[in-house]
Amino acid sequence: MTENETVASHGKFEKSVNPFGTIKHVVAVMSGKGGVGKSSVTALLAVALHSRGLSVGILDADVTGPSIPKLFGVKGQVFNNGLGLEPLQSALGIKLMSINFLLEKEDQPVIWRGPMISGVVKQFFEEVTWGDLDYLLIDLPPGTGDVPLTVMQSLPLDGMIVVSSPQELVELIVKKAVHMAEQMQIPILGLIENYSYLECPDCKKKINVFGESRAEQVASSAGLTLFGKLPIVSKVASLADEGNIEAVETVVPGFFDSIAESFLAGIGKIKQG
Repeated sequence: MTENETVASHGKFEKSVNPFGTIKHVVAVMSGKGGVGKSSVTALLAVALHSRGLSVGILDADVTGPSIPKLFGVKGQVFNNGLGLEPLQSALGIKLMSINFLLEKEDQPVIWRGPMISGVVKQFFEEVTWGDLDYLLIDLPPGTGDVPLTVMQSLPLDGMIVVSSPQELVELIVKKAVHMAEQMQIPILGLIENYSYLECPDCKKKINVFGESRAEQVASSAGLTLFGKLPIVSKVASLADEGNIEAVETVVPGFFDSIAESFLAGIGKIKQG
């Protein structure tokens, strides 16, 4: 099947609408494979945008492996406020929706088939009272399966971010994700390489834990803008484990600044286009 035939087979889908406010920008965060820190990048971007005075929400679309509640240290169950489901909020006020907020126990597995998971993701957009947001970030599950396809077809995306790591095999996987987005006519805003290097605390030498960075090569090969490279920082990892990701700006000042600015510039280009 050719690319055009693949696109045609998807058909035309009506984009979902959230009737409970105005969401100015909807952006999905995608990775071709698991284990690259995609959810952490989503959380860090949300925190960076919030620190700039923007209202932000995160839709955790990784239904079978949700990480967002843990990263923000948020527990509890959502309730219906008479209009729709009320999202929970982080300590700083970032709105969150995740399957964990519908389960009796947070370690309860979600053993559902693809169509049911995709349906829930659409409900998380359509039936949650997000209110007025500058940005709704969607944390996608890894790969190019049912949920990324549903999000690209059904949600009013302004664009996507691709997260990678330095491993050599990532270049091919990134291209698969990029080709999927292109076929669905979704703009790719940029690429972020996570776990790029570790800086020795004593000599400050950069150690390539997962191999030499391939960020520039991968971005150039895939025709993407490189937003930046994130190092491995133990303090950041500890904050994530503690459910205190919002403290990153205080503990590691400037950690995400350049990437956040590149992201906002990318959104600006999309708006001008």
